[in-house]
Amino acid sequence: MSAHEATLVDVLAAHAFDESALKAYLQAALNKTFISFSIQQFQGGQSNPTFKVIADDHQWVLRKKPAGKLLPSAHQINREYRVMAALADTHVPVPTMICYCDDPGIIGTEFYVMDYVPGLLIEHPACEGLPASDTQHIYASMADTLAALHNVDIASVGLDDYARGGDYYARQVKRWSEQYRQSCEPPAGGGEGARAMQYLMAYLPDNIPADTTTCLVHGDFRIGNLLFNRDTKDVAAVLDWELSTLGHPLADLAYCCIPYYLPQDDTGTKGLVGVDLEARGIPSEAEFIQRYCKATGRDHIEQWPFYLAFSMFRLAAILQGVYARAIQGNASSANALTVGARAALLAKTAAQLVT
Repeated sequence: MSAHEATLVDVLAAHAFDESALKAYLQAALNKTFISFSIQQFQGGQSNPTFKVIADDHQWVLRKKPAGKLLPSAHQINREYRVMAALADTHVPVPTMICYCDDPGIIGTEFYVMDYVPGLLIEHPACEGLPASDTQHIYASMADTLAALHNVDIASVGLDDYARGGDYYARQVKRWSEQYRQSCEPPAGGGEGARAMQYLMAYLPDNIPADTTTCLVHGDFRIGNLLFNRDTKDVAAVLDWELSTLGHPLADLAYCCIPYYLPQDDTGTKGLVGVDLEARGIPSEAEFIQRYCKATGRDHIEQWPFYLAFSMFRLAAILQGVYARAIQGNASSANALTVGARAALLAKTAAQLVT
């Protein structure tokens, strides 16, 4: 089913930690004494292990760094905590932050705790199994939430130093081009996929739009990273802020619109091509963009294909890295081939948009 509550499982052995030490820390930090205390793990592919903590009548979510040696720029959960704390009094729905612990001696790594927000997770943008009226509201709320994020005054919430501003696309294209070159063997999709990426790495730096708007961007804004209120179908919380930064708003918008260009039936792509949008209650891409633009006061968008191509290129570069590591590490060949097919499809689709 497309829409469901988050799945909880027993804490995986690879992610286990001293639960009594966590209990003692929280009791001291919050000046409380807990009679009952239990922990389960959220099932899924989060890069930062995520757990549900129930302490008496309190329900919280704990996110921690994974154990082991990490790249310095990876798994910066302190940034997740900071950005959600900063957004607490804005129109962007985020969980309430409870505490941050930078002492790895408690449970083995840094971690933070936030309120648990109940709600529906929607895995596929086609919103299968939901009435068309619900889907219509879900998409409207998604567009409004993205607009609310981009309307945040970063200085007033203390995020004007959250990241380097300016030259967003030039820096991003350079970064992901370098990442791709470091992991391009074997190339996903063979020569065809490689040629598409080479074309994009040459095209994108020379065609960056003049619009230099800077705002807080999520970096991975899509239906699967949102929680929806079960009754109203409004966005109840925006999740997974680990890629957030100061950047250009249309990068988030274009990333959110990628499903309009990918097939529904292709494994892993979660696209909308082939879906009867009107029958499902899903707006057209133009209607979704129009709602977002109205909420942000933007009259029109120039060079829309550039923003789409950039977003697909960035995601293709990320997936190429996953694919190459899986192949070189003799990981599941079926999964590696699926990831590789997604990377190649994104690269070829992006190249076609700007050719």
